[in-house]
Amino acid sequence: MGNWGDEERTAELHEFLLDPVKALGLKARVHGVRYPDTAKAALAESGIEYAGWLPNHRVPVAFAQALLTVHVPRRPYTQALPGIPTIRPFEALACGIPLVTAPWSDAEGLFTPGQDFLVANNGQEMQRHLRALLSDEGLRRELAEHGRRTVLARHTCAHRVDELLRVCRQLGLGTTELSPMGQERVIA
Repeated sequence: MGNWGDEERTAELHEFLLDPVKALGLKARVHGVRYPDTAKAALAESGIEYAGWLPNHRVPVAFAQALLTVHVPRRPYTQALPGIPTIRPFEALACGIPLVTAPWSDAEGLFTPGQDFLVANNGQEMQRHLRALLSDEGLRRELAEHGRRTVLARHTCAHRVDELLRVCRQLGLGTTELSPMGQERVIA
């Protein structure tokens, strides 16, 4: 799931997705927009089906149909905003699918690499991780279960609301200041 981008990760997509899929002869599918004709041709040449846009509510269904997923963060996230993850790892782990990711800095210790997901530092390592996961159902299950437990234990919407309210209290804001209605009452 995701966009090709505007040359923000073309080299990374080749190294961490297209080349490993082609080298291993895998069957793969991508969803997203902003895929120029050259990108679609490169996907086809690597044996990857381009399936177009996918609404967010269908992402869990797509993950459920796959054995694993690959995350390739955009260069601005890894260079200009290091430590800031995108939503994709959270989505994948919440859906209980094994995840292999290209490198990104988890500066806040949100996850445990090697237990929640595997990190591939280069294309060869990506191939090794994909091969291992595809040949070992127990490893797939172990990663998927651990990643999902981590999301449920630390990264739900309720956790983010609690965190936001904690920050607001630290700033001296009460919950009434946060309410769009303030202290007013609505009479129905």
